[in-house]
Amino acid sequence: MSEQARLDRAVRKVVAEGNCSGCGACTLLDPGLSMRLQDDGFRRPVREGAGPTPAGADARFARVCPGRRTEARTPEGSTRHPLLGPVVSCWRAWAADDELRHRGSSGGTLTALSTWLVETGRVSAVRTARTDREEPRRTVPVTLTTREEALASAGSRYGPVAVLGPGALAPDGAVVGKPCEATAARQLLDLEGAGPEQEPLLLSFFCAGTPSQQATDTLVADLGLPEGTGLDDLWYRGRGWPGSFTAVAADGRRVSTSYEESWGAHLGRATQWRCKICPDGVGESSDISAADFWDTDERGYPVFVENDGCSALIARTRRGHDLLVEAFAAGVLVGQPLEPDAVAGVQPLQTSRRRTLAGRLLGARAAGRTVPRYVGFGLTRFAARDWRETLRTGRASFRRVRTARKAGR
Repeated sequence: MSEQARLDRAVRKVVAEGNCSGCGACTLLDPGLSMRLQDDGFRRPVREGAGPTPAGADARFARVCPGRRTEARTPEGSTRHPLLGPVVSCWRAWAADDELRHRGSSGGTLTALSTWLVETGRVSAVRTARTDREEPRRTVPVTLTTREEALASAGSRYGPVAVLGPGALAPDGAVVGKPCEATAARQLLDLEGAGPEQEPLLLSFFCAGTPSQQATDTLVADLGLPEGTGLDDLWYRGRGWPGSFTAVAADGRRVSTSYEESWGAHLGRATQWRCKICPDGVGESSDISAADFWDTDERGYPVFVENDGCSALIARTRRGHDLLVEAFAAGVLVGQPLEPDAVAGVQPLQTSRRRTLAGRLLGARAAGRTVPRYVGFGLTRFAARDWRETLRTGRASFRRVRTARKAGR
């Protein structure tokens, strides 16, 4: 069997098992692979060129793809928090620039850092995602080199996009990607033995999952702009905190709904399977990860009242910590140190998922589904601490997976 055939077989298996996250890392292993939107509304790797496929690409794929394995890490100088992963320092922060703060999803911190990095020449470019200008319902990868481009890319995109791709991991650049993309990038860089001076800066954010493109298309139509209506713009969040899901038609009509409604009732229900069993929604493999630092109610659940944006920033490496200290000193960011437990306290989705994931994985496996290998996340310890909840979650996962398999999904 040829190198290309072995790699294609490995990729097809991950996709067929539902374990593909759509990160695009496999396209870095073989130039003949590309990420394309499929009928189910997710981006998946497809063979569009002849390669050449490098020798041993299938073995490299097995060590890099988050659909095969994800390994927790504790970089030098960090302390491992059981729910948040490695922490060198933690901050409550927002962009000093009011425009960037308003435009971003929470405090505009990643947008401010991206702008500062390219304007000062600390990196040559930043790879991230933004609205597709031709079809704003879609999300596309983009390379930023100016403040204007960073501003145009501000705000979360709750649609399928593969940030990783040819040129994404330039050693003098930076990447702002989902946790699975940070994981794949870090695992590839580790495999290649690159030192810090040959590695791009990895920035990430807390992620609840990637919804199908169909969810966005349906929501826009339900709000009053049916399929075929030309759009000038669409944003999911930002332009306030948390901001509203908003679509602007080419004829000037504008429709919107709250973040709580758009995510809770529509987008969040359409996330892919790999996201439902993700061990790391907090960007553990990055140098810096950002999260909403929500106000909460008496139960500890976020309160989605419009306010000035505020982020929690976690430096996960010494490199990330040093960069944040410099950004605060330069007046790029405003904020103060924060205890990691305070972040965990306002992120109930992430903490609950980490605590109950072992049960979900066991239930899925019992129902006949293959799951990725997760190393070092302490999932067994969480399961042992609350075995009743683990059992309950496992039974529910078993029933859902068995029902889906019987229906051919």
